[in-house]
Amino acid sequence: MERMTNSNLRNLVKFFEITGKLKRTPRSGWVELDIRKPESVADHTFRTSILCMVYSDLEGLDELKLLRMALIHDLPEAIIGDLTPSRKTARSKEEENAAVNQILSLLPKKQREKYMTDWNEYREGKTREAKAVRQLEKLEMALQAKEYEEAGLTRQSLKRFIKSADKAIVWPQLRRLLSYILEERQQ
Repeated sequence: MERMTNSNLRNLVKFFEITGKLKRTPRSGWVELDIRKPESVADHTFRTSILCMVYSDLEGLDELKLLRMALIHDLPEAIIGDLTPSRKTARSKEEENAAVNQILSLLPKKQREKYMTDWNEYREGKTREAKAVRQLEKLEMALQAKEYEEAGLTRQSLKRFIKSADKAIVWPQLRRLLSYILEERQQ
C-alpha cells in the first residue's frame, strides 16, 4: 500500500464503503415474509464464509478460493440490491456483472483481475470450489430459515427456502448436513 497513489487509496476507501453497504442491505426473501430485523446480506456472507472455511478444510478444497468466492458472491447487491431468485432475469444478471465490474474497478489491477477471475468462476459454477460455495450458500439459507422458524419470527411457511436448498444441494456430504439441519427443525 505504501506505493499506492492518493487516487488509488481514495478508490480503496470507496471500495470499502460500497462493500459496507451490504451490512445495511436486508435479505429480500426475509423482508417479503415481514421478518422484523432480517439478516443483512453481510450477515449471510459472513456465515457462508464460515461454512466455506470449515468445509474446505474438511474436504481438502482450496480454502482461500472458497473464501474469496463466498465474500464476492453477493458483492453486486451493494449496488443493485438483493434480488430473490424469482426476481432475477437475464437483465439482472447483466446488471450484476456491471455492478461487480464497477466495484472491482476501484481496486488495483492485480487484485481486480484475481477477484474478477473468482467471480467468473463462481458465476459459471463448473469447478469443485464454485459448486461447493453455491451449495454452502444455500445451506446457510436453510439454516437461517430454520432459525427464523424456531424463533417464531414468521407465521408464513419457510418451505420455499428449504425446497430451494434441497434442490441446490446435491453433494452427499452436504445433503447429509442439510438433513441434520432439517431434522433439528422438525423436533
